[in-house]
Amino acid sequence: MRHRVLGGTGIQVSVHCLGTMMFGAVGNPDHDDCARIVHAALDRGVNFVDTADMYSAGESEVIVGKALRGRRDDVVLATKVHFPMGEGPNRGGNSRRWVVRAVEDSLRRLGTDWIDLYQVHRPDHTTDVEETLGALTDLVRAGKIRAFGCSTFPAEEIVEAQHVAERRALGRFRTEQPPYSILARGIETAVLPVCQRYGMGVLVWSPLASGFLTGRYRQGAAVDLTAGRPARTPARFDPALPGNAAKYAAVEELVALAEEIGCSLPELAVAFTVAHPAVTSTILGPRTLEQLEGLLKGAELVLDDAVLDRIDEIVPPGTNLYPPDGVWSPPALTDPSRRRRPPAERAAA
Repeated sequence: MRHRVLGGTGIQVSVHCLGTMMFGAVGNPDHDDCARIVHAALDRGVNFVDTADMYSAGESEVIVGKALRGRRDDVVLATKVHFPMGEGPNRGGNSRRWVVRAVEDSLRRLGTDWIDLYQVHRPDHTTDVEETLGALTDLVRAGKIRAFGCSTFPAEEIVEAQHVAERRALGRFRTEQPPYSILARGIETAVLPVCQRYGMGVLVWSPLASGFLTGRYRQGAAVDLTAGRPARTPARFDPALPGNAAKYAAVEELVALAEEIGCSLPELAVAFTVAHPAVTSTILGPRTLEQLEGLLKGAELVLDDAVLDRIDEIVPPGTNLYPPDGVWSPPALTDPSRRRRPPAERAAA
């Protein structure tokens, strides 16, 4: 497994990162089976493990902590903070109050003295980014974390955080963790160029487009909308909806391309993400050992320019055919009052 430098920190991480969102009640509740997945990834040369406090309400961190006993020094461990972790208005978000509390909870669940990469899981517009950066900088100085980053931040928020860090002499976000796949290429427009401009490492998630690029969902085939991911977001999988036609058509072309070059569709999808010069590592989120082995099998796959050109023809650069689940949307889009003047002020005369 090749390694790349993580955002100028000097930390070397494997190009494939083991994501553990499916560990615990949400995906695989068998702790021993999850530990076998972790050990298999480490034995294959993966040294980068990513989790979050909110994955299965902390259970994922507990599983990871148990699996890494005796091997912690060899692993670059990443986790995240932001989403609510209980009742009450102050048990989530990006405030100093919560970040300082949440890191202690994560350290306890992970059974470790330090976290290599602590990430802010989403933006929080109720908290000044200076306060968040100040708290994270103090955690670095206290030795509880080694570096910090952000996840699913829009380009303008990344730029603002970099400027605030410089003006206030604070530590800065060293990494960004955005969604990225052949079907979700929107970050190529601004997020990835901004990360390159600031020398940030990039850990991309959902390279299989929430399962769409597994080959399980095909044009003309029936889709069970009552199970798995389709049950949670049926509107994104229902082939009867006109908006999904382009996704299913693209998958058919990608399946044909994968067969032509002698690989599986998931192998093609993962290899595409690691080929981008801004991407440091791609997060693989298996639920089973079989899924992990299938994804790692394509680690040596190299997509030449001709194949990448074909992918660009199927899904043009910067195009989002399939926005992944859970992506944060800015208030400028979700809050109508941000887009509409009061009725009395809307006329030009």
